[in-house]
Amino acid sequence: MTDQRPDQRVRVVVAPDKFKGSLRAADVAAAVAAGLRAERDDIDVACVPIADGGDGTVDAAVAAGYQRVEVEAPGPTGQPLKAGYARRAEIGVFELAEVVGLNRLPGGTPAPLTASTAGLGVMIRHALDRGCRHLVLALGGSASTDGGAGMIQALGGRLWGPSGEELPPGGAALVDLAAVDLDGLHPALAASRVVVASDVENPLLGPSGAAAVYGPQKGASAGDIVLLERGLRRWADAVAGATGADLSGAAGAGAAGGTGFAALAVLHGELHPGIDLVLDLVRFAEAVEGAALVVTGEGSLDEQSLQGKAPVGVARAAARSGVPVVAVAGRCLLDEGDLERAGIRAAYPLSALEPDLRRSMIDAAGLLERIGARIAHEWLPAGTARSPGRDAGGGGGGRA
Repeated sequence: MTDQRPDQRVRVVVAPDKFKGSLRAADVAAAVAAGLRAERDDIDVACVPIADGGDGTVDAAVAAGYQRVEVEAPGPTGQPLKAGYARRAEIGVFELAEVVGLNRLPGGTPAPLTASTAGLGVMIRHALDRGCRHLVLALGGSASTDGGAGMIQALGGRLWGPSGEELPPGGAALVDLAAVDLDGLHPALAASRVVVASDVENPLLGPSGAAAVYGPQKGASAGDIVLLERGLRRWADAVAGATGADLSGAAGAGAAGGTGFAALAVLHGELHPGIDLVLDLVRFAEAVEGAALVVTGEGSLDEQSLQGKAPVGVARAAARSGVPVVAVAGRCLLDEGDLERAGIRAAYPLSALEPDLRRSMIDAAGLLERIGARIAHEWLPAGTARSPGRDAGGGGGGRA
């Protein structure tokens, strides 16, 4: 702990990811902040909700001051829907799942052969028309395996069949691809920077590619996967012919049903780890300056968290400023050694206060308030307290 004079205020940064199925990241941050303030009246809390570069990225940008822009765009099966991206000055932040994700399938019915990324292209075009020249694409949760072809069509590219007809949407249609014409791409793309937020390292093709690995999650049968693989191979060959470079084997090309490939090969995108990109977007380094503590978290702290998920990314960034980090979670499956290696001093799981998962999810905000109060009591230097020594942790669950 840091020594603190009684007349000084204490700065705490609360930077959690969402608790999936329970609370948005902003709601998690608000609940923890309420608990911190309830325990101590000398705390300045900065809420900086974050995401790992997948769903929740647009919400994180909006919470950091970006404007949410609503657009009507086609969903994964072509149905019109309202979706939003975030904008600040020339920066546009787009979340693929927001418009063509699995959660956007009508009735939840999979469409592995016909789902398209056209809606993402429509949103990008909308932003380009309004002056955005720095495009951040958060990939993940795609309902499609079209290699990003729909996105490219919506941005002005043409995909021709053997008889000169334009191909219909979806990955299966790519087996009939004869030629790609990129001359009609939106002219503003030439002066734009495209950054791809993804932690997926899969290539486009082969046994570790988009169809083989992620197709089953989108409802693809074994036969569907063979068909989609053929289509993606034709797409890759055609793009290589049009651009002069084959990026089908690039790390990240298989992200989001191959949307990573189109972003890298056609839009000349740069691939970045999702959490690092989000932390830059929300200006985390500025927020943490002068802080005594950072509180991060996510629904489940587990082995996946150690592979670059949000809490570990926050801990690494806070360590560069010498600020200690603790985490809140719905559950914690990591031991003390795992947490220490991740740069997290302690974990406070809701499951220690409420073992019943259903009740824990329903009352997550209330439980997080109690944990926030406990964190203030245990981790912040002595100062003006509202109720010293209260049982903020509810009798358990705190430090790991």
